[in-house]
This record gives sequence, C-alpha cells and structure tokens, in this order.
Amino acid sequence: MAQVGLAVWGNYWNRALYDALEQRSVARVLVQVAVFAVILSSSLVITALHLMVKRWLQIDWRAWLTDQLVGNWMGDAHHYRLLFAAGEHDNPDQRIAEDIRIATESAIGLAHSLTFSLLILSLFVNILWTVSGAVDVPGFNIHVPGYMVPLAFLYAILGSAFGWMVGRPLIHTTNALQTAEATFRFGLSRAREHAEAIALMRGEPRERAGSTTRFSLVMRDWNKQSLAYMGLVAFGTVYGGLLPVLPILIAAPQYIAGAMSLGALMQSAQAFQQLTSSLSWPVDSIGEIARCRASADRVLSLYEDLQLLEDKTQAPHGPQIALERSALASLVIEDLCIAEPSGRILLEHFNLDVRSGERVLIAGDPAVTGSLFKVLGGLWPWGSGRVSLPGDGDMLFIAQRPFLPEGTLREAICYPRPPDAFGDPVILHALECVGLTRLAPRLDEQDNWEQVLPPRAQQQLGFVRVLLQQPAWLFMEEATDAFDPEGERQILEMLSRELPGATLLNISFHPDLGKFHHRALNLSRVSETKILFGGRRGTNGAH
Repeated sequence: MAQVGLAVWGNYWNRALYDALEQRSVARVLVQVAVFAVILSSSLVITALHLMVKRWLQIDWRAWLTDQLVGNWMGDAHHYRLLFAAGEHDNPDQRIAEDIRIATESAIGLAHSLTFSLLILSLFVNILWTVSGAVDVPGFNIHVPGYMVPLAFLYAILGSAFGWMVGRPLIHTTNALQTAEATFRFGLSRAREHAEAIALMRGEPRERAGSTTRFSLVMRDWNKQSLAYMGLVAFGTVYGGLLPVLPILIAAPQYIAGAMSLGALMQSAQAFQQLTSSLSWPVDSIGEIARCRASADRVLSLYEDLQLLEDKTQAPHGPQIALERSALASLVIEDLCIAEPSGRILLEHFNLDVRSGERVLIAGDPAVTGSLFKVLGGLWPWGSGRVSLPGDGDMLFIAQRPFLPEGTLREAICYPRPPDAFGDPVILHALECVGLTRLAPRLDEQDNWEQVLPPRAQQQLGFVRVLLQQPAWLFMEEATDAFDPEGERQILEMLSRELPGATLLNISFHPDLGKFHHRALNLSRVSETKILFGGRRGTNGAH
C-alpha cells in the first residue's frame, strides 16, 4: 500500500514538474527537486521494508510447508511405502527441497504483484478519468468523458488475450523441464551415494551415458521452453514498446488544442501506463505463473499420494495385514498372507508363536523372508492376516546394512538417539564386545562412515547399538552376512552373554547357525502364481 501511495505521489509530482518546466519557473523546479528527494528517500525505506516482509513471508510459508511434507513423508514409514505406491511422486526429496521453495517464493511474489496491480487499477482509473478530460467523436455527435480509460482497458484486454494465447505452451513446457531437471539431479546424487561400488565395477562409462541421456531430456525440454518463451518475449517487446508512446499520441490532440497543459499530458500518459500495466498483470506474470504452477502441482501430487497412504493405513479399502501390540509376552502370527504391492502372493497360511526368550532362525526364499522382516517392522502392509507384537520390552530391528548418518562416530553409534544418550564407559564396553576397540579413539571424529568403514565394521556397529539399547526383542535380517563363520559364532555367543533374556528372530541363510537357536523355520514362496484379490489360494509355504 505504501508503494502504491508513492506511485500516486510520483504521478502528481510528474505533472507538477512538467508544468514548472513549461512555465520556465526555476523556483518551482527547485521545489519539485526537493519533493523528489523526499519521494526517493521514502522509496528506499519502503522498498527495503517490503523486501524484508516479503522474504519473511516466503521463508515462513516454506518452513511450514516443508515441516508438513517432511513430517508426513518421514511418518509411519511412508518414505518407504511410497516406493511401491502408484502416482506422480518421483524424486520426493527434490519436490520438498526445490519445488516447495519455488512454489512459495513465486506465490508470494505473484500475490504481491497482483495486490499492487489491483490497488493501482482502483486509484489510477480515477486519476486518468479526471486528467484525460472528454472528447467529441467527429461525425457522430458523441461526447466521451474520460476517453483514455476505455482505451486503456481495450489495449490491455486485447494484449492479455493475445498474450495468453502465445504463452499457454509455457506452462506445459515448464512443468516438463522441472521434472527433467529433478530426474537429472537425482541420478547424480545416486552416483555420489554409490561412488565406491561404481568405481569398483568400473561403471563410470555406464553412469556417464546415463547422465548424458538424462541431460538430453533436460536439453529437449529446455528447447521447447525456449520456443514458448520466444513467442511470449516477441509479443512482450511489441506490447511494451507501444506503451510509453501510445498514450502521448492519444492525448496529443488535447494538448495541441490547448485543453490540457504539458504536465497534464505527461500525467495522463503515465496514468495510462500504470493502468494498462496493472491490467496486463496476467500477461506480464505468465512465465512466473507457469513456474509456480508446475512446482505447486509437483508438491500437491506428493502430498496427495502421502495422504492416500495415510488414509489407507487408517481406513483400508482392501486386504491389509493387521499389525498390533498385544499385552502378551509373545509374538503371534495368525494366518498371515504376504503379497507384493501388485497383489501377487509370496506366502500364505503362515502361523507362528514365539515366546519370550526364544531364539528362532528363519531361512528360505529371500523375497519371502525379507518381506516377513518388513511386515514385523511395520513397513509392509500388503497381504492379510494378523500379527500381534509383544507388549513387553523394547523391540529393535537390525537390517543387513545399518544406516550410519554423517557426523561423528558417536552420533552414528547412538543413532537414532542423541549422542549424549550413553556415557563413554558404556560405549567403550560395547565396542570391546563386538571387536571394534580400535575405533574408540575416533568417537568424536567426523566422517562419512558408510564410505570409510568396510561392511563387516558397519555390521559390528549395528551390534554396538544393540548392546547400548538393550532390547527385549531383537529382529535381524542377514545382519552377519559380512562375517566369517567364526565371527558369526562370536557375535551370537556375545548376544547370549550380554542379553541372556532377549528374544531373537534371526533371518540368515547360513545353515550352520541352527545350533545357536532353539528352532529353525524354512520359508518358501507359494508354488504357483496367485493374486491376493480374487486369485486361487495355494498350499502352506512354510515348514
């Protein structure tokens, strides 16, 4: 509003200056110079304040929206389930980091410019109506008051209509380009994450070819967007080039006839420009609208797919595995059917009762055992049946490769708890138990531990977490596959010694581990292709 006030003030100052110049009055010109100094200094202050408020609104909205999306994405294993869900939600990290930024910054900028244009429109209509006066249409005996106002509307409407026709392809090309850019960035980040494996396999030519292919899509969509921009820029050049000249030519007859002063002529020309500029907001903003809409669509698509996952969890419409915590000190699985996200059945009619303190070895088909591990961890809802988790004591899941966040080794060991959750004596004892005393001096050293440590050491750190957290129930999936037989024996004996009362479900494909467990199960995939929804049911896949 302050900026609009300055625009109105500047419009009247423009008239006063040209009237002073027309009258050749040095004193009045000096007065207008002083007024201009006040306008300029006020403009500096108001522009700075506006910038701070605008940026505060942008970052505040972005922070709120990021918190909403990250909270939903990282809640209830949605980030994992989203990998198997249908919909347009590729590169969720890019949508959260980049598209939210673009959508919020552009939306605030567009809202500001639209509000400014509406206020300018409401004020300068009256100014232009008053200043332009009236004309008689020759030969028609028609008296038109404020004749420059309808001409400004006509010019802006025709320009907006033509501009939208020229700029419509920009929306689609901008959306396609942002998707291609996100895919290209994701491919590069994947290569960085798996740098060691790529280097060992000498896979650089393949990765380079993949990056070239993905960037070729960026170039293709960039060129399409350039063509769309070219038409819009060509139109904008003609439209904007006429704007300073057209109102002077329209008002010139009034000035030549002596009906208005030079100051009134310049004021009406400036008011005409302000009015048409405000009416041309859709044309001037079409590029930013396209950019904002493309990012907003990507953010909304991710939000809707995450919301759909949440709705399916709370109110499933089809078969879904029921996972609950019971008051019993046992793990009970009743008539469990595990299916792929497509509906293809992996395991069915599976029943299991694990008492507190038991140690059970599970082997068999990797697809089945891996899915069972994810079912117990609450990551895999596809299927039917009931799983009652024990209600006594904490549960801890150890995957094949433990996640080691970047930071200090202490932070990686204590994850997901804070680094000060455990004292040094407890950590040092755990390191000694798993055979990693050599890492004790490096507890406060920062590094990318997933790249620095070999697979066996990473799995040993997973067991350090077990000793620190002391779970009553421990679920492991190939957590010792990087060990040799003697190392596996030492780890399992250590667990029996340090956690004598803990219950263990160990998924492993090493047959000689059976002697360290009370019993063993072997899970096999169903013998024929069946679909969960309406397909034939087969025989038990476990023995």
